[in-house]
Amino acid sequence: MLNISIVLYKTDEQQVINLVNELLQAKCLRRIFLIDNSPVSSETLPRLNRDVRYIFNNANLGYGKAHNIAIRESVYYHTAYHLVINDDIEVKAADIDYLHAYMESHPEVGQIMPKVLYPNGDIQYLAKLLPTPWNVFGRRFLPKWLTRRRNERYELRASGYNKPMNVPYLSGCFMFLRTEAVLQARLFDERYFMYPEDIDLTRTIHRNWLTLFLPSVTIIHNHAQGSYHSLRLLWIHITNMCRYFNKWGWFYDPERKLYNRQAVEYITKKR
Repeated sequence: MLNISIVLYKTDEQQVINLVNELLQAKCLRRIFLIDNSPVSSETLPRLNRDVRYIFNNANLGYGKAHNIAIRESVYYHTAYHLVINDDIEVKAADIDYLHAYMESHPEVGQIMPKVLYPNGDIQYLAKLLPTPWNVFGRRFLPKWLTRRRNERYELRASGYNKPMNVPYLSGCFMFLRTEAVLQARLFDERYFMYPEDIDLTRTIHRNWLTLFLPSVTIIHNHAQGSYHSLRLLWIHITNMCRYFNKWGWFYDPERKLYNRQAVEYITKKR
């Protein structure tokens, strides 16, 4: 069975309702958790469906900490799988059931992310290597022509994004997780308010499980790239990435070096 959590913050309620109504059609579903970090509680969302649990935090706890509320429920009730999903995702219920069946038949897999597209059909390159400070800050503040080749390697574009890949960093917009693997990784690190918590969790799961990009399923992500349009979000991004590198290492991170080399070697062999 599967639990799903969606963290909300001043979210378009109709967008949430459309997503929830689709997810409710999944045969493997146990419960959907709507974790609301907004300043004002919703009047509509708490009454959606008996399989939807609405939790109003009355505070913006941050992305990972809010999802952990629901993940702990999955752990407590021994729900085998937990899906962390953004409210701006479009996915079919049949694909949720497909991913559930895939996990059931592949016990070595701890996490899956499908192929992610923009609404216009372009690929979002969200299966990545573990970032170096150059990857994070260089591509954000330097001209694209200077960072293009390094960025293409970081985003594993040479793979073509057309075959499964075991990679150490999968985007937090859609994380289909084996609950046992998340528990072993000690859930999301709540020291991050938002942004690098998905890198942190994926690389921790990657130590003992496959963390898989699976292109046989495709979803749509209406990605806003908030830190590119808001100075406040940019500051949050920078601050939390500094916390990430303080934890794992800025320039000396042997695990990063190992996992990135393994991912690049695998892609090179499969081309």
